[in-house]
Amino acid sequence: MNELVLQGRTLTPKDRATIEELIATHPGWSRRQLSRQLCVQWNWRNAAGQIKDMAARSLLVKLQERGLIELPERRQVPSNRMRSQRLEARDWDQVPIECSLKDLGRLELAEVSADGVHRSVLASALAQFHYLGYAGTVGENLQYTVSDEQGRLLAVLLFGSSAWKAKDRDEFIGWNPKQRQENLHLTTNNTRFLILPWVKVPHLASWILGQVTRRLGEDWQRKYGHWIFLAESFVERDRFRGAAYRAAHWIEVGSTTGRTRQDRDRSMKVAIKDIYLYPLKKSFRQELCR
Repeated sequence: MNELVLQGRTLTPKDRATIEELIATHPGWSRRQLSRQLCVQWNWRNAAGQIKDMAARSLLVKLQERGLIELPERRQVPSNRMRSQRLEARDWDQVPIECSLKDLGRLELAEVSADGVHRSVLASALAQFHYLGYAGTVGENLQYTVSDEQGRLLAVLLFGSSAWKAKDRDEFIGWNPKQRQENLHLTTNNTRFLILPWVKVPHLASWILGQVTRRLGEDWQRKYGHWIFLAESFVERDRFRGAAYRAAHWIEVGSTTGRTRQDRDRSMKVAIKDIYLYPLKKSFRQELCR
């Protein structure tokens, strides 16, 4: 096997031999046990010192899909989180909130990814009211809620992994494929942004985006031990105008092609999305193009 690049890691024939030996030596281990031990052997950790268990597990699955290794059978079938959230629909206080931003009073923006209760509230809101639903999170992510003085939820945001490729974004940054591969984890994607449907407050969305981008880098540093330098968002053109992002000084750099990464024969069509970027540091190009 020639060298492969999976999950941002270059695999040599020696690395493959290590994986095969691990599987052969521990035939009774689950995929989780294998991925965690692989992280230990490789000392594969993020900047905060946490083992990259999910990245290792995804790497193993991709090797199996290529026919290069044989993993043990899954012991648990992954649950459909979106469906479970629908089954556990919450009884929301849907009394309309229609006022000016000033009249809302003091608002609280909280990062809740380490808080099980508030994380569940966020997931339920997305599952019930976001047009894309909610299917859980994979990899590094931050989750935010916005509440009013009475503790009533107004909005939620989710930031996760950036898109692997986006032509207009990549040209704006100016990085080459190798730099993108090595530094993509230093960026994030605003994968979900929801203001609850009964909240009708002009300028609230742009205010929230302004507040969250001021703290996004520090929150990421605190949780994962490294800074991020750029945020991106893909706004579906036929549904939204992107006015809140523009008002919050995000930069519109282009659009997607309307095809998915699985569209090898160029026959699949998906919604075209406008690409918005927000540099979190002035030096973002130097940091991402190292």
